[in-house]
Amino acid sequence: MKRYIIFIMVYLLVIVPDKTEATIKGYDMVAKSVKDDISMYAKKIDDLYYNFKIDFKGRTSSRPFWMNVTNPTYAPQIYYKDINKDEKKELIIILTKGYGTGVLDEEVYVFETDSNRFGEVLVDNPLAVVLKNAKTSLTPTEAKISIGDKKYVVDISPVGIKPENVFKDIYFGGIIKYEVVNNHLIVRLTAQVSPAHSIGEVIITYEYRDKMYQAKSVVFQPYK
Repeated sequence: MKRYIIFIMVYLLVIVPDKTEATIKGYDMVAKSVKDDISMYAKKIDDLYYNFKIDFKGRTSSRPFWMNVTNPTYAPQIYYKDINKDEKKELIIILTKGYGTGVLDEEVYVFETDSNRFGEVLVDNPLAVVLKNAKTSLTPTEAKISIGDKKYVVDISPVGIKPENVFKDIYFGGIIKYEVVNNHLIVRLTAQVSPAHSIGEVIITYEYRDKMYQAKSVVFQPYK
């Protein structure tokens, strides 16, 4: 009987905790990568999470000014990939600050994660990249985009947009969506010509250069 009691105590003290999720008092777990041992926690107020904490393999880092909507469809995304070709993985976190019809506002944060440093690396603002690289013009019947030596002309008259609803110029700030594809950080910005109509998207692929992530390529992909 005594041996049986000792066995139960050992099970409760050793086995059970291994199956219990780590928690931070007063915080909700908002994202987790089990295979990489990375968790994210945040406090909730109304429809927003704020005051984030990152548990990276046992090391905790606070980000009090981060925000993300509470809708689980737009939960924070965690990637742990080598996106700068240094044979060491980086931590990439994508947050959603807002969403709706014709709106998706995402932010990205990249961290170096070697044994000596857990530090954030700057990512060039995608809107600034577009403004530097794209020349645009818009009329009630035609949209023009030039990036480098590529020129695109899109006839928008068949869509039947009322002239008063056409923007003064092509707008890129409504939908900003980040992804990690084949170990590359990319961002897609929708090219909108009116509140309800888009003609394509600008796709920016980043590379690590001069101690930050800058645009390696900027291309426009028109919708068919």
